[in-house]
Amino acid sequence: MNIDDILKAIKNDLLALFSDNFKNLTDQSKKDLETFLSKTEEKFSRWALLLAEQKITNEEFEWLVKSQKDLLVLTSLQEAGISKIKLSNIKNQAINTIIKTILTSII
Repeated sequence: MNIDDILKAIKNDLLALFSDNFKNLTDQSKKDLETFLSKTEEKFSRWALLLAEQKITNEEFEWLVKSQKDLLVLTSLQEAGISKIKLSNIKNQAINTIIKTILTSII
C-alpha cells in the first residue's frame, strides 16, 4: 500500500467529482479541495494504515473519515451561490468518494 498513490487517487477522484458537478467552477473548487486535503491527509494516511493492518474496522474507518466533513469548506461554491442543500450533498459525495478510494486501494 503506497499512501502517496492513494492520496493522489483521492485528489483525482475529487477533482473529477467537482468537474462533473460544477464544470465552470473547477479551478476555484480545486483550491478548496487542496486546502481540505492538506488539513486531512495525515489523518487519512494514519487511518488507512490502521485499516490495512486491521486495527480498525471498515465501519470505524468510515466514521473517522465522515468526522472530517466539516473541514471541507467550499468557499468558492458558496460565493457562486450554490444552495446549502447542494453543498451538503456535494460534501457527502466527496466524503463517500474518499472512503471508496481508500477502501478500494487497501482491498
